[in-house]
Amino acid sequence: MTQAYRSTMDHSMQTTNEWVHQIDEMVTWDDSNRSFRLLRVTLQAIRDMLGVDEAAQLAAQLPLFIRGVYFEGWDPSGTPVKLRDKPDFIARVNEAFTGDQLDDPEEAVSIIFSFLNTRISAGEINEVRGSLRKSLRDIWPAPRDGQCLQRIRRTHGRKSRIRH
Repeated sequence: MTQAYRSTMDHSMQTTNEWVHQIDEMVTWDDSNRSFRLLRVTLQAIRDMLGVDEAAQLAAQLPLFIRGVYFEGWDPSGTPVKLRDKPDFIARVNEAFTGDQLDDPEEAVSIIFSFLNTRISAGEINEVRGSLRKSLRDIWPAPRDGQCLQRIRRTHGRKSRIRH
């Protein structure tokens, strides 16, 4: 295994762990497996409501490991799915928690949306939100200018290469 490969994989796992840890703090579960499951199922539900090009554009801004999870089981010929309203989206997320139900699935999804605002460029978030039905946009706050950049500077202490 080359050093560059190890470095890429280590960085991807570190970033994934940072994402999951931050989500875990936001949902106050103290259960990283459950927080990762919430991120995974929410991203996959978003992906399935987008056209192929928009789904790929969103994926380009995800860390390597999370990008793989995002594409897991994807059938691009079946997207966007027909059932695209908020109740369908929330039900899909909630299905991943059978036997471990979410107290407030809509709030949990909204937390993931808010988290993504801090990690994905505002331009991409606006494009994704614009592809969704109003009922879902209502629980996904619009990103504030520079929100993603501010988060990256705070976490890494340097300027981001992400363009807004």
